[in-house]
Amino acid sequence: MKIAVVGGGPAGLYLSILLKRQDPGHEIAVYERNAAGSTYGWGVTYWAGLLDKLRAGDPESAAAVAEASVTWTDGLAIVRDERTVHRGDAGFGIGRRRMLGLLADRATALGVEVAYEHPIAGPDAPELAGADLVVAADGVHSVLREAHADHYGTAFTTGRNPYIWLGTSKVFDSFSFAFKETEHGWIWCYAYGFSGERSTCVVECAPGTWTGLGLDTMPEGDCLALLEKLFHDLLDGHELIGRDRGAEPAQWLRFRTLTTRAWHHGRTVLLGDAAHTTHYSIGAGTTLALEDALALAEALRTHPDDLDTALTAYGRRRRAELVSAQSAARLSAQWYENLPRYMDLEPDKMFALLGQRHSPLLPYVPPQLYYRIDRAAGRLEALRRLKRWLGPRLARAVHRV
Repeated sequence: MKIAVVGGGPAGLYLSILLKRQDPGHEIAVYERNAAGSTYGWGVTYWAGLLDKLRAGDPESAAAVAEASVTWTDGLAIVRDERTVHRGDAGFGIGRRRMLGLLADRATALGVEVAYEHPIAGPDAPELAGADLVVAADGVHSVLREAHADHYGTAFTTGRNPYIWLGTSKVFDSFSFAFKETEHGWIWCYAYGFSGERSTCVVECAPGTWTGLGLDTMPEGDCLALLEKLFHDLLDGHELIGRDRGAEPAQWLRFRTLTTRAWHHGRTVLLGDAAHTTHYSIGAGTTLALEDALALAEALRTHPDDLDTALTAYGRRRRAELVSAQSAARLSAQWYENLPRYMDLEPDKMFALLGQRHSPLLPYVPPQLYYRIDRAAGRLEALRRLKRWLGPRLARAVHRV
């Protein structure tokens, strides 16, 4: 096959590796609009289950990613000024630029053409002419998807809270949180290491806190200085790193959740953020994109002589598999949007419910009561089953009203 992959993110590069390994005779080109190494996003997170899948797909790239990653096992939270620790499963962080470099090197070694600073203007671009398969891996703003947005059933939902993606010279050895109360409301930070020199910090707050603190108009340098002061005990005197915007306001965003009804149109198929996004607070975006690549490669291998059947099977499978992740992401975003509901709890209880934010039952039960139920459910199987049964039914009942 002649395959054109539009977008050189993790999903597009990894798919090209998988397809080239399946059939070295494939002619594969990856077109990335940005220069090599110019990605933004600091670090990405993933968990051990993804590494197992990557090893099955391509052991060499999986080994390279694992070697370049850092590991943590605990979660740390600073609530007001009190620290609490939660023991958890091992997680991993890797610099986004480092991951892309490793995947690009592996793809090139296998014979994939990776073209940087090569934007594709739309589905009629000459680079796509003659391709048997066009992969739209060009992100949430995909030009290939938007050319047929009605067919794909594209829909966006914008979150309420502004957030900003930053780096820091502080190297965290645990996934860390800090929650600070200001005269304008709560502001909080998620932080995790991704190398021996840098960590990612994501800062979020309610709209009223954002405007009350002046973060909506403050030049980036002043914004970083204020955030460093607010989160001084988390950062231990280290600096925050932004985008060098000078006197311009810092680049705060509101998360846009993308869903699509269909995942392919003729010979064009959606991959990763071009097909779906999930709120950053569950740390699954890169994992889900790489799982898309694995599923698409498997569908093409299973149906080598019928492209439409392969792409239909891929879309059906991934839409079904994404239901739980999208539900968890929605509930997680809502938990943070309703943060004051939980902040009267003792820090260790608040942190415990932070870990329970994916529960469909939690929004409908007073936090103190939920905490007691959750502790009891850890000892009583019947109560665990009741929690799993009751949560979705309460959510559906409220939505009907």
